[in-house]
Amino acid sequence: MEDISKKDAGKVAAMGMRSEVVSGVRDGIPIAMGYFAVAFSLGIIAKKAGLTAILGFVSSFFTRASAGEYGVYTLVAINAAYVEIVAMSLVANLRYMLMSAALSQKISPGTPWYHRVLMACCITDEVFGISVNHKGYTPPAYTYSAALVSTLCWASGCAAGIIAGGFLPSAIVSALSVALYGMFIAIIMPPSRSDRNVLYAVVASFVLSGLCAIAPHVDEWSPGTRTIVLTLLISSVAAWLKPIKETGDGEA
Repeated sequence: MEDISKKDAGKVAAMGMRSEVVSGVRDGIPIAMGYFAVAFSLGIIAKKAGLTAILGFVSSFFTRASAGEYGVYTLVAINAAYVEIVAMSLVANLRYMLMSAALSQKISPGTPWYHRVLMACCITDEVFGISVNHKGYTPPAYTYSAALVSTLCWASGCAAGIIAGGFLPSAIVSALSVALYGMFIAIIMPPSRSDRNVLYAVVASFVLSGLCAIAPHVDEWSPGTRTIVLTLLISSVAAWLKPIKETGDGEA
């Protein structure tokens, strides 16, 4: 009887993991489509910096950050020092540390540490968005599958852009890049409609981001720095005014 119970429990766990993988792939496909378009334009920049399609694929697979990659390829094109490239990447991508800390609150307490580290390595703006909106605790299988399908398209898009080498008109590439912003809006709008507090935070982020872009001195900050400061400010105020009460099953 005990062996049968263990087998049943194993089947249930396998079915649950399979379901999360399918959900992750399903939610990751729209992200992947937007990623391919944006990475394609980055590939054209990488081509000008002298990268081959293989190098572009590998660098994009492990970076997955449009601003960070753009800065890296720009610095590579002017033969910048390795220290400068690493420092620029650190500043441009520092916001992912904040996202990883926020995602940690959505991970089950019993999740092993290596899953937590790997999930943090999978974080992008969009993967973070769907992971934190997952009902209840976010299982590693969901984040892994969404990150894998989107990362493959991101890296493939960069390689395709390098191969194309500027064959397409710049107007078409710019038009394709807009798809990513529309997709990100689609991620934040559903929770904004169902939760008024989230809506207030989203509106505040739009307003303050616009003001910071034109405010004296602040407009001289890099986009990554402004994002980090606004994220800390808005999230801290929201957590102080409207703290989230969690239930025992991990749902807010």
